[in-house]
Amino acid sequence: MQEVSLSSAMVQAKCPRCRKGNLFNVSVFSFLKLTEINGKCPDCGATITPEPDFFYGAMYISYAFSVALMVTVFIVLNFFFEKAPVSSYVLTVLAGNILLMPLMLRYSKVLYLYGLGKLKYDPKALEK
Repeated sequence: MQEVSLSSAMVQAKCPRCRKGNLFNVSVFSFLKLTEINGKCPDCGATITPEPDFFYGAMYISYAFSVALMVTVFIVLNFFFEKAPVSSYVLTVLAGNILLMPLMLRYSKVLYLYGLGKLKYDPKALEK
């Protein structure tokens, strides 16, 4: 059986224990069911949500993503335009947040689960 690297499993939003099962019911890039995550891994059966409010801490990571997007927009607009109107900053940040919302929400949960979750990689998890 081929082992999946940690970075590949995180990018593909796979289970931290087996790195095969999907964390989300729909695609990571989908606007449908943004906040729903599987309770158990469909492949190894590991409990992904250890407690009911576990993913509230992922809001801080999502906030950091939004701040990083805002800073990036400010730097890019200041680089290309000498005196851009405030409305262009606001509209660009708003559009970027709306378009990237599924990625920011979902990857904040993935990072939080991999960083603070108790699930550790077990290459033999599917055999159990």
